[in-house]
Amino acid sequence: MAPVLQSSQPWVEKYRPKQVKDVVQQDEVVRVLTNTLETTNCPHMLFYGPPGTGKTTTALAIAHQLFGPELYKSRVLELNASDDRGINIVRTKIKDFAAVAVRSGQHGGAYPCPPYKIIILDEADSMTEDAQNALRRTMETYSKVTRFFFLCNYISRIIEPLASRCAKFRFKPLSEEIVSSRILRICKEEGLSLDAEALSTLSSISQGDLRRAITYLQGAARLFGSTVSSKDLLSVSGVIPQEFLGALHAACKSGDFDSANNEVNNVIAEGYPVSQMLVQLFELVVEADDISDEQKARICKSLAAADKCLVDGADEYLQLLDVASNTIRALCNMPQDFSYEN
Repeated sequence: MAPVLQSSQPWVEKYRPKQVKDVVQQDEVVRVLTNTLETTNCPHMLFYGPPGTGKTTTALAIAHQLFGPELYKSRVLELNASDDRGINIVRTKIKDFAAVAVRSGQHGGAYPCPPYKIIILDEADSMTEDAQNALRRTMETYSKVTRFFFLCNYISRIIEPLASRCAKFRFKPLSEEIVSSRILRICKEEGLSLDAEALSTLSSISQGDLRRAITYLQGAARLFGSTVSSKDLLSVSGVIPQEFLGALHAACKSGDFDSANNEVNNVIAEGYPVSQMLVQLFELVVEADDISDEQKARICKSLAAADKCLVDGADEYLQLLDVASNTIRALCNMPQDFSYEN
């Protein structure tokens, strides 16, 4: 079937919630921000949680609902990881914006327009510690006229003096039911046909990340047309097919190093990312009933070590071979460390 004609706008932006009340499964955040819209009393805020759970959407929605389209550009400063946010930017651009006073009597028609500005720092956990420290004084000095929204994946990377000045809200991964309902609504709007198996597959591979699920759906629709199958979604998602995963696991279970090496070579030759293979191996090992807890612990330790090495730029083939070797030793109950006799 010929691909359906698509608009040029990414569906992630097209179906992004425009109001706080439309953000799903973050009930506590929605309740507090709805109260903020009514009272215009807004503290500094820190949103943290996995990607694709609505942090940026919620921050943008509250800013738009407070100021409206006319005042938004003058009252809201948004910076993300693509912007330079080193200590010099904090001392100049952010400080200069935070210092400007606003008129309390300024109104935007149907919008509350409170007498303060908002600075949204997306992916704040990628800011250097020096830059975060420089923000402390800025937050205190200009707290009457400026509110800060910090958005991050890992709250542990935000220094305590900043975190303690904010109201903290954790964004939970979205359940499969929520992801499925949103995906079905998009399918209806876009005229797509998605069967139950494909819907289940999409909910599973997105792992609670709605942005990822929508991106996969749009990619599959562009490539395969208005009828999207489970196989189509797997092909655009980069998930490694089960036969490669099962073959490597079976080779390790057999205890034959040459066989395991061949399967490792097959994975590398196909161009699959080893980081994705480690994630799927982890899920396979943890859920396996025929592997003891001690064996699982040994395998997971080697997976963690390999993942760290890949992040540091190590060779993919050697790391996957190391994981395969350690898995063989664990499954065949070999000693954890080899002993060398003189």
